[in-house]
Amino acid sequence: MTDGALLAGWDNFYVIVGSTAGGLTGLTFVVIALIRDSRPGVRPTGVGAFLTPTIVHFCGVLALAAFMSMPHQSPPTVCVGLALGGLAGVVYGCLIGTNMWRIGSGGTAYIPVREDWIWNVIVPTLIYANLVAMAALIWDRLTRPALYSVAVSALALLFIGIRNAWDLVVWVSLNPPKAPPDKPPPDKS
Repeated sequence: MTDGALLAGWDNFYVIVGSTAGGLTGLTFVVIALIRDSRPGVRPTGVGAFLTPTIVHFCGVLALAAFMSMPHQSPPTVCVGLALGGLAGVVYGCLIGTNMWRIGSGGTAYIPVREDWIWNVIVPTLIYANLVAMAALIWDRLTRPALYSVAVSALALLFIGIRNAWDLVVWVSLNPPKAPPDKPPPDKS
């Protein structure tokens, strides 16, 4: 397969997916800013375990779309890029799992449930691992099915980000912050 033909026809797909990921990243920042304005001085429990991964997944889709849209890609460069991105995602998935485990065992106001583990750790980590596997398939010249799988992976990460952002916003909306305990009046003796 020639260098120019490797990703021919994928331009529009990755422009749409990348633009969507970039827009959703910005929208997530706006929503979090609005939540913060409505709850001054309150930091929701688990922001690092739930919000940051959502932003990372959106940015990962944006980076993947940008990488796959680069001109003059060759099979080796696509393999290396997918493998590195996939490995970074797998490592990050392990870090998310560690962070969620700490939240669950740290006596915080929220303990992650099975749904949190599935959508925040397991499924995204498997998708990133799939990118590594697709890099190996492209290396073995099974390019066409691998490119479709990479595209499905990008869409899956995008939809997981949307689902997780929605879950977080609904949780924050339905769980008002607890008022800090009132300070006792100063002792006048």
